[in-house]
Amino acid sequence: MLNEVFKRSTIPTLPEDWPSIFAEDVMPILGVVVFAVLLIIEIIPSRHKIFKKILFQSYQTNISMFLFNSIILSLLSVSSLLLLAEQYHHNGILSMYDPPIKLALAFILLDLTLYVWHWANHRYDVLWIFHKVHHSDKSMNVSTAFRIHFIEVLLTTLVKALFVMATGVEVAVVASCEAVSIFFAMFHHLNFSFRTEKWLKWIIIVPAMHRIHHSSIRKEHDSNYGAIFSIWDRLFRTASDLRTGKIGLPNIKALNFFELLHFGLMPIATAKVQLEVVNQQFDRAVKQSVNVDAMIAEAAYYIAEKRGFTPGRDLFDWLEAERYVKESLQPSMG
Repeated sequence: MLNEVFKRSTIPTLPEDWPSIFAEDVMPILGVVVFAVLLIIEIIPSRHKIFKKILFQSYQTNISMFLFNSIILSLLSVSSLLLLAEQYHHNGILSMYDPPIKLALAFILLDLTLYVWHWANHRYDVLWIFHKVHHSDKSMNVSTAFRIHFIEVLLTTLVKALFVMATGVEVAVVASCEAVSIFFAMFHHLNFSFRTEKWLKWIIIVPAMHRIHHSSIRKEHDSNYGAIFSIWDRLFRTASDLRTGKIGLPNIKALNFFELLHFGLMPIATAKVQLEVVNQQFDRAVKQSVNVDAMIAEAAYYIAEKRGFTPGRDLFDWLEAERYVKESLQPSMG
């Protein structure tokens, strides 16, 4: 009799497929609610003033991009990761650990993976072609988190899939990591400042740090790559604590949804600089007795500026500048 009463009074357990239910049904609703809350917080006047027209266009374009990616990739992102987790959770480097330890290690390793992946998107032109879409926003706001070209979404999903297979994490861990990652993506793009940022930045990526990453100045946007924890940027010396001004890519106007899709498929221009303009600068430098290395450095900066400071082409800029210097100095030396 007592056993029967005890059985009836036990707390119901979650269904075995609750991670899939959470990822497919609860997470989208929760994501919309979090987005709405952060959007309301963002509307409160902050130290970062944005023109209403630019902000409205940013929201419109970014939300359109999010809807497009959701429709095109809904079956290829979270759902595919959950299927992989069901198949490979008995294998992998984390399969031997208990659930609490596995969850903690998975968060740490996934964040490190995303840091390296983000760094690679800035370092290599073949990836920057798509990632530059994210940086083309003329403002940084919560919707910027979803300003991602669909090809980059596919590539990121592939990276996460390799992570799931290599670590052997369960479906619940994958669903949890995805939920936390989405929240932080929205959080650190938030156009809002608060006092505790200066303390929290030693643990997690805060909006003030990520705003530097969206600077229009190359040496600033090639920093602060972290997704959740800020330790990786300090460990690998990519952290920056500067106060940035303009946001977005130089010489790129505000783009609508269709322009953004096309922009993400455009190869990076090699920035053909007119020789006459460069020669004028070099002639002026010669008259001022500037050394050759300084002239090359000035020309390399000029070339990089003309192509929008896209990363990964420093050596090519220097070689191109060196060629221009030699060509311009030949008449003077004669």
